[in-house]
Amino acid sequence: MLVPIIVLLAAGASAGFLSGLLGIGGGLLVVAALSVALPALGIPARQVIHVSVATAMAANVLTLASSATAHVRRGSVAWPTWQWLAPGMVVGGFAGAHIAQLLSAQALRWIIAGFCAVMAWRMARGSKRARDPSSAEHVPRSPWLLPAGTGIGALSAVVGIGGGSMTVPLLISLGVKPVRAVSTSAVCGFTIALSSALSYALTVHAPPQPLPWGSVGYLYLPAAAVAAAGSMALAPVGTRLAHSISGAALTRIFALFLLVVGALIAAGR
Repeated sequence: MLVPIIVLLAAGASAGFLSGLLGIGGGLLVVAALSVALPALGIPARQVIHVSVATAMAANVLTLASSATAHVRRGSVAWPTWQWLAPGMVVGGFAGAHIAQLLSAQALRWIIAGFCAVMAWRMARGSKRARDPSSAEHVPRSPWLLPAGTGIGALSAVVGIGGGSMTVPLLISLGVKPVRAVSTSAVCGFTIALSSALSYALTVHAPPQPLPWGSVGYLYLPAAAVAAAGSMALAPVGTRLAHSISGAALTRIFALFLLVVGALIAAGR
């Protein structure tokens, strides 16, 4: 019992740091840790990956709340852009959680691993562009952000993330400075996490096997609480670092992070 708790605390702490640094909830890292720890905590093997994704989203609510609060205090969130993205993210997050519950465990695992690989490639490919700072920053307000938010929210709910790996590259490509893109992504991620976690909790697709005490729908709240406790402690540390390093360094760290976590998910049982 002690080893799974230590694994979740370590994953949560790392996720919190990455949340502040990269504008993500660290959900992929928590999903990987949960897929290792949950069998020892009584979660049936057939449901481990689904419960891992759902529980990671619940942990993301607190992780990203801490990270977003730190970014808001620094005044670096592009609120007009968030206002266009958020409605779509709420709808997409709620729908994506239902889609994930209909997928087989193996299909869901490979979707997550494939997502990590694709996004790592895109971030690495775009890092050269990120090295050239523009003289004037653009704050996007286009109605096209609404469907973009829906797609980001839906895919995020399926793979158990806050959407930063899509939101940050999107905003940077639209002319938002990297550090501000990270800040805005943290607030967007909280929006997605809250919507998705509620969808996993209020599921109409009941788990095929009973889950242990402390479960609500597909959420295993004790594990979410442990991961969130570790994450909230280090999110402000990542935020401070994000404001002190270059945008090019942020993209390189992000790409490496995605490759490592994708390998961990693919290697899972």
